[in-house]
Amino acid sequence: MVDKDYFVEKEVLDELRLGEVAQEGKWITKPPVRERVKNFFRCPSLKRTVTSWVPILGWLPQYSLRENAIGDLIAGFSVASMHLPQGMAYAPLAAIPTVHGLYTSFYPILIFAIFSTSRHVSIGTFSVISMMAGSATVRLAPDQNFLVNGTNGTTVNTTARDVARVQIACSLALLTGIFQILLGIVRFGFVVTYLSQPLIRAYTTASACQVASTQLKYLFGVSIARYSGPLSLIYTVVDVCRMLPKTRVVELVVGVIALSVLIVIKNINYRCKEKMIAPIPIELILVIVATIITHYAGLIDKYGVDVVGVIPSGFRAPVVPDGSFFPSIAGDAISLAIVSYTINIALAKTFALKHGYKVDNNQELAAVGLSNGIGSFFFCYNVSSSLSRSLVQETTGGKTQLAGLISCIAMMIVILKIGSLFQELPKVVLAAIVFVNLTLMFMQLTDVYTLWKTNKIDMVVWLVTFACTILLNLDIGLAAAVGFSLFVYIIRSQLPRYYILGLVPDTALYLDIETYKEAKEIPGIKIFSTSATLYHINAERFTEALEKKTGFDLEKLLTTKRKRDEALKRKEEKEIKKAKKLAKNQNQLNRRLFSGIFALKKSKIEEGGFPAELSGQNQVNLTDFKQAGISTIDLGTGQVNWAYQHDLGPGDNNLPPVTYHGDEDKGSSSESRTHSIILDISKTSFVDINTVNVLKKIFSDFGELDVAIHESDPLQPKTHLSPFSFSFVY
Repeated sequence: MVDKDYFVEKEVLDELRLGEVAQEGKWITKPPVRERVKNFFRCPSLKRTVTSWVPILGWLPQYSLRENAIGDLIAGFSVASMHLPQGMAYAPLAAIPTVHGLYTSFYPILIFAIFSTSRHVSIGTFSVISMMAGSATVRLAPDQNFLVNGTNGTTVNTTARDVARVQIACSLALLTGIFQILLGIVRFGFVVTYLSQPLIRAYTTASACQVASTQLKYLFGVSIARYSGPLSLIYTVVDVCRMLPKTRVVELVVGVIALSVLIVIKNINYRCKEKMIAPIPIELILVIVATIITHYAGLIDKYGVDVVGVIPSGFRAPVVPDGSFFPSIAGDAISLAIVSYTINIALAKTFALKHGYKVDNNQELAAVGLSNGIGSFFFCYNVSSSLSRSLVQETTGGKTQLAGLISCIAMMIVILKIGSLFQELPKVVLAAIVFVNLTLMFMQLTDVYTLWKTNKIDMVVWLVTFACTILLNLDIGLAAAVGFSLFVYIIRSQLPRYYILGLVPDTALYLDIETYKEAKEIPGIKIFSTSATLYHINAERFTEALEKKTGFDLEKLLTTKRKRDEALKRKEEKEIKKAKKLAKNQNQLNRRLFSGIFALKKSKIEEGGFPAELSGQNQVNLTDFKQAGISTIDLGTGQVNWAYQHDLGPGDNNLPPVTYHGDEDKGSSSESRTHSIILDISKTSFVDINTVNVLKKIFSDFGELDVAIHESDPLQPKTHLSPFSFSFVY
């Protein structure tokens, strides 16, 4: 078989030439506005638009009773059995009466089922969101503002306080919903990508600690003030420890029993979930049993057990929230809008990936916003998705959003007829429910060990976020955590990793020569790569790293070369001046020789000299002519050779040439001069003006040193990213 050589020739295109070859221009024309409006109102387009805004109009007409009805029915009632106890338990976290937790477990769920694209997420009350809302309500309506003087001394007017806090909570929910709806309209759902997973997990873990600290007083049966602001968790724990001698033993015993029962049954549900049609609704059972025992055992009268209190039956007429609170709660609303949506979209995408359907980020943002906004008119506070309820909805066979509508029907029955029966439910039982539901969040503490093994920078973000949230409270802590995370991102992008690539023998792979032993540099060529996109933050550092890795001290080399060029220029100018001076002297000499009586006849000129008759002042020594460079031929005719030549060649240069070569890296030779540098900026997705200026300077400086600069991805050819006419190396 005869080997054949192949030669492939390709034209290197710059921006101008590329536009000519590819015929750059706008070749796709949009139809006129009138035609687009007409197409929009045609049935298919209008239907598609409406169903994208109101997803229930798309999936409900196609609902399959045979495939989905049984699963959604079981899931709906299973989730409702959790909504009841969790709604009652989480409302006190928001510092508002228990009944508002039941309202929040009805209206927002109904709205979310209509506008959401997620089939398995269960929205409603959530411990972290309730705690964040409670921080705002307690800050704006503290107990000190409602002190009254009575027969038993100074007391708190709880009725007036609760009314004020409910108004604040509803206003906060409305403003949060407005923010989320506006962000959804402008397609700003991608904002959650700026919150890293370590930040979110650390924040929810610290929030769980904040929530748990507020439930300690119910577990030990002590009365302490509720704090808000920085160090509130520290103050709460200190107060609980100080009041431990006054612990109510009965409430502590009830709390320990409730915790034990919940932990055991939930473990059974987890281990036997594949064998059960639906998990045991232990929270609902515990609430019912605890209420019955408290009523018939007389725990309230005998031992003074703290109970839920009055739960009014039925719904209340809608009221517009008070907008005067907006300036005071704007920061809280922004924090709640981001956190609640982040938790919601994280769960929605998890279940969507598992079951093979898509969720719309922006539609989910609008759905959560509508749930908060519309719910606020019906005395509801902020909502978010719950992991525990969502898992129950998914594992019990829930297939569509109809499961949420079924849970709404169950909650409506509770609010209308059953809710008032739980007035004697001990608060310590609700605290136990809160503690157990926080277990999954407390397990996130193991993230520190995992991040220590995988990425220590993410571990630092986790620890800083956790510490800020614990010490500075939920709102300020979130702001500080986001600020630190952005700072770390800036530092990471400003301090990327730079390396020289080498070719692995017998492969087409170019790898870091400092990491891979077999990667060898190509003689005379440096392939310089960076791990981050190149933009104004790290553009200047890019040049510094390029000099260091390739062994070029540009400032020194350019200074030496410019000094050498200036010396050569000065020498040339000096030689030119010398030549001009010599020519001037020659002209003066010639004028003296040919003036006056000096005349010669051609016939009397002897070859090689002058006749002997010349004497006195008219005699001229031939040596003077030769020294002056004057030709002795044809002097009789007055013709003289005035030519004067001075060549400045390499031999005239006594300065040493500028020499430079790359550093003696692995696989390179100190004797081989680097004649080409390839810039691998394949990770750069855009080029700003600072980067353009830096690249221009690199091309200019290395070009002055006669070093060729090329831009290319050494692993795969690609379109260049800047306005330069780069050469591509394949």
